[in-house]
Amino acid sequence: MAKKDRDEPMPTSRIRRTAKVGGLLGGQTARNYATKAANLTRDQEGRRAAAEKRQIEAAEQIVEVLGQMKGAAMKIGQVASFIDMAGMPPEVSDRFQEKLAELRDSAPTVPFKDMRKVIESDLEEPLNEAFAEFEEEPLAAASIGQVYRARLHDGRRVAVKVQYPGVATAVRADLQNLGLLLRAAKRMAPGLDAKSVGAEIRERIGEELDYEHEAQAHRSIAREWRGHPFVVVPDVVTDLSRERVLVTEWVDGIGFEQVKKLPQDERDHFGEIVFRFFFGSFYRNGHFSGDPHPGNYLLMDDGRVAFLDFGLTKKVAMSHVEKEKGVIRAGLEGDAEGLYKRLAELGFYTRDHKGIEAKRLLAHVQLLQEWYAEDEEFKLTRQYVSELLLQAGDPRSDYWDQMREGTIPADALLARRMEGLTLGVLAQLGATANWHRIMNEWLYDEPPSTPLGEQEAEWLRGRPARRAA
Repeated sequence: MAKKDRDEPMPTSRIRRTAKVGGLLGGQTARNYATKAANLTRDQEGRRAAAEKRQIEAAEQIVEVLGQMKGAAMKIGQVASFIDMAGMPPEVSDRFQEKLAELRDSAPTVPFKDMRKVIESDLEEPLNEAFAEFEEEPLAAASIGQVYRARLHDGRRVAVKVQYPGVATAVRADLQNLGLLLRAAKRMAPGLDAKSVGAEIRERIGEELDYEHEAQAHRSIAREWRGHPFVVVPDVVTDLSRERVLVTEWVDGIGFEQVKKLPQDERDHFGEIVFRFFFGSFYRNGHFSGDPHPGNYLLMDDGRVAFLDFGLTKKVAMSHVEKEKGVIRAGLEGDAEGLYKRLAELGFYTRDHKGIEAKRLLAHVQLLQEWYAEDEEFKLTRQYVSELLLQAGDPRSDYWDQMREGTIPADALLARRMEGLTLGVLAQLGATANWHRIMNEWLYDEPPSTPLGEQEAEWLRGRPARRAA
């Protein structure tokens, strides 16, 4: 996207933003009809080539419109940028990912004078009274805010996340038009459950607009991981955090693009930490970040990984987590009837659903469990994870007829998103591990089998004493 587009004012009214999305969908519909008409005179190879061309054009047009909108629509685009679109040829998928990565990494910027007004308004004091030093050039720009580096009067270096002026109004307009936005997103991910995703987006993004809510979630997760041997969650500077300003302690480290260039054993080490943080947060604590994209963590010099952004989090009861573990165990143990019963208890299906065949449901779940089902090392690749995501929720899946009979309950939706995106990150690393043994630490309380697992187990044994202290 050209710089001039990034510097244009943010459209905030519902009518203007609806016009952008409506125009996008109308254009796509017309092009789809044109492609279908032309296909009548094309051979199979020509039809496939035309379809691939339309996929790329659709991706570029969707990204352009969502990037201009900057609010909830852009969040949808950011989510999609970390999913390899199942079924696309590798060269098409690569181009698709490059286009969507522009949305993630080249987010629009706002002049510092406007961002300064937000900071001083929320903190109710001049910038130089709140901070000893403040770098005006943002380090990162995201969908609803920018991040700056600063220094406090006590000498601490901090990261300051500041919300774009007017973004709350823009996002609320997006949420009012969520049906249209999800139709746009569905063109990128055909298996999207618009109803469940819509409900979850409304709740989660509504929370994400309030940095005080994020600060509360961040503090809670920091407490849960404090003193951990290889996971770092920097502390919130509470007295400088408000609804539109969030200040956290600074962490130095290298980003994901640099990590991908490291030797494979170092990438595996990094991947296991990422896996243990995101999956472990859910299966051990029931409180997890739903946004595991690579911009949210850094590899530190000492080998630890710092996790930075907690705007999109969810906390579920451990009773729910135990039920989900029961589903996984039933699949691993080949218990078809038990699997169906547990999924029904969680709300994925009704107990007496006549369209569900328990043995076929088991076959589908075991297909999805393949990467951690056996006691052996398994390398996660982009091709494998793409196929896995296709089988997990795409109309091209062999099990789509059964999946469409059910639904994903609200309490499970963000966790499934987190797991899918985490696997996508691990696939970019080509991460290899005995995922079976790591999962069994949570599923069956088995002892750890890796050096990282042993370090974590030792920390867990001492954690109650540290909390009491």
